[in-house]
Amino acid sequence: MLFSIFLGLFILAGIRIIFEYKRAIKFRFGKFITTLQPGIKWIIPIVETIQIVDIRVITINVVSQEVMTEDNVPCSIDGVVFFKINDPERAVLEVEEYKFAIVQLSQAALRDVCGKVELDTILSKREEMGKNIKGIVEEETKEWGIEIIDVKIKDIQLPANMKRMMANQAEAERSRRARIILALAEEQAAGKLLEAGKLIDQSPSAIKLRLYQTLSNIAAEKNSTILFPFPEEMLPTDLDKLKGKKSKKAGK
Repeated sequence: MLFSIFLGLFILAGIRIIFEYKRAIKFRFGKFITTLQPGIKWIIPIVETIQIVDIRVITINVVSQEVMTEDNVPCSIDGVVFFKINDPERAVLEVEEYKFAIVQLSQAALRDVCGKVELDTILSKREEMGKNIKGIVEEETKEWGIEIIDVKIKDIQLPANMKRMMANQAEAERSRRARIILALAEEQAAGKLLEAGKLIDQSPSAIKLRLYQTLSNIAAEKNSTILFPFPEEMLPTDLDKLKGKKSKKAGK
């Protein structure tokens, strides 16, 4: 009876359940034996041990790093690394703590890449910076059976004075654009007024109509008195008369 109980406990102590998204590295007296696949597995208690490895995509935050850019602007940059273990055996046997190692490599690569470019490049080309960091980390981790899927730059913290200068620069740029647009509008308006003036000058009736329209606009408020220094009949009413006066003046 005691032997049966001991045997039952011995068998139960060796049962292991491995999930579909994990793999188990099996050791016997500290020596690597094999990689266990998902399912119910049994190991010899005390003699054999296993180390579980997650083969899903793993996300690691890269804590904020103080970086001095090429144009001597201090900034704090943080990011995130996505990686996946393709070879659990090598990930366990080739490196002590693969997560810690990837974090350190990512931090060093981030400082190296961002320190070689100007601040404007970092702000406008985050995707390119992430690809450069990924290439450096991937080159170091490929011997560990680890695939670096992507590296993203999350946030860039700038000094307060630099933020003010960038805001002033943006405001000045918008002011410049506004003045250019206003100048183009004035140029177009002047051209249209010139065309309208030439058209009105060809017809004395049009001049009178324009005069009446102006008087109507002035009288809209009903608080003004309009005085004419000469009778309205003295205005030219015929184009031929107007042309005759111009020819006489030219003759003189």
